[in-house]
Amino acid sequence: MSKWENFSLGFTYLSPVVGVYTIFASAFAAGGPPMWWTYVIVGLGQFLVCLVFGEIVSQFPISGGLYPWARRLVGKRWAWMAGWIYGWALCCTMAGVATGAAPFLAKAAGLAGTPLDATLIALALIAATTALNLSGTRLLARVAMIGFVCELIGALVVGGYLLIFARHQPLAVLVDTSFVPTHGSYLPAFLASSLAAMFCYYGFEACGDVAEETPDASRMIPKAMRMTIYIGGAAACWVCLAFVLSIADIPAAISGADPDPIATLLRSAMGEAGFRAVIGVVLISFVSCLLSLQAAASRLVYAYARDHMIVGSGFLCRFSPRRHVPSNALIVMGAIPAAIALSGLWLQNAVATIISFAAIGIYIAFQMIVLGAAIARARGWRPAGPFTLGAKGWIVNLGALAYGIGAIINILWPRTPGQAWYVNYAMLVTTAIVVVLGTLYMVVARPYERGTTPAGDAHLLNKETG
Repeated sequence: MSKWENFSLGFTYLSPVVGVYTIFASAFAAGGPPMWWTYVIVGLGQFLVCLVFGEIVSQFPISGGLYPWARRLVGKRWAWMAGWIYGWALCCTMAGVATGAAPFLAKAAGLAGTPLDATLIALALIAATTALNLSGTRLLARVAMIGFVCELIGALVVGGYLLIFARHQPLAVLVDTSFVPTHGSYLPAFLASSLAAMFCYYGFEACGDVAEETPDASRMIPKAMRMTIYIGGAAACWVCLAFVLSIADIPAAISGADPDPIATLLRSAMGEAGFRAVIGVVLISFVSCLLSLQAAASRLVYAYARDHMIVGSGFLCRFSPRRHVPSNALIVMGAIPAAIALSGLWLQNAVATIISFAAIGIYIAFQMIVLGAAIARARGWRPAGPFTLGAKGWIVNLGALAYGIGAIINILWPRTPGQAWYVNYAMLVTTAIVVVLGTLYMVVARPYERGTTPAGDAHLLNKETG
């Protein structure tokens, strides 16, 4: 992968179009027009995390991303748990993206959009992206590049068209909190609306998941990660701004009287033909996002298996020398999300809860790396790759940690006091189940005792090199 192809993988995983289109309505209903600022704030917070990751991958350009980074920074057990949480979060994200694409594809195909239709579409998408990924790294790079170009052009064109020809609101609406009933303070509504931006701003770590498939990875991947935040974040802010300013009836969008304000404004501004064209771009974005997610997940499993840290390591670490992909890991990381999506036919509420684990799982895994970097610094680690933050490393690291902890609390915070406890705390319960099961497996099977790959040695490398 070239730098641009590596960046395209991160961009299509982050996928501003997928993130904004799928969750805009709920975020707008929660916070009204000022929710736009959450994309700016979350982007700044995740940029700090991106800088920390850049330092780590620059010194340790190893496939698998979070798992090998945690292993070198802290140790085997820390790495095993970080990878366990991250892996399940990726599976849930893939199931969520495939299921989220189903309504758009159903509209394009003229289907009714029943639960059966949605499940079959999700399974077909996962099967298609698995086949594409199995074709090889070169095809993955090309498809990711095509997805990036289509998504970026689509975001710029759609956003520009709406702002020029379909704008209904002044810029002042971005600071108008009067549309949302606040009961004294707007802050709770603003924090609730920020969940959409938090779902949108991860994916840059995927650039590091394919480190061993990227020439000059120590230099190229930190640049690609930062570009993902710059360009992906700017695209998300641009599209979200266009949507906010183009909504004609804000009270209807907030109250739910207009359940799909994006479809309403696109049909009104572009007509049915224009709306279908936009849906086509959205579908390309969904497919490229799913492709990148599966690529990242398969490299994580491959890295686990290569270090003998998981059941079936001999099977999962097999690598196709002709296609340059971990074929068995790809198949497994297609089967698990497919099973999650398929179970939605019988357990719709449970599957929604499982899929909601995606964002919190990613954020917890991210913060295990950020905290791991702080632990390694306290032990004496000085990043020694081509990209380092120098004297600002501690400041950025602590800032990223503070942001991440705040984000995790915000995601888990119960916001529906009138509902049953298992609705309010479903995400917390799901997270606890994943952590407890991972801990039990780690204690009983002791997978971290296998393999001879270096662990917890980041700070020792400084002493060896002087």
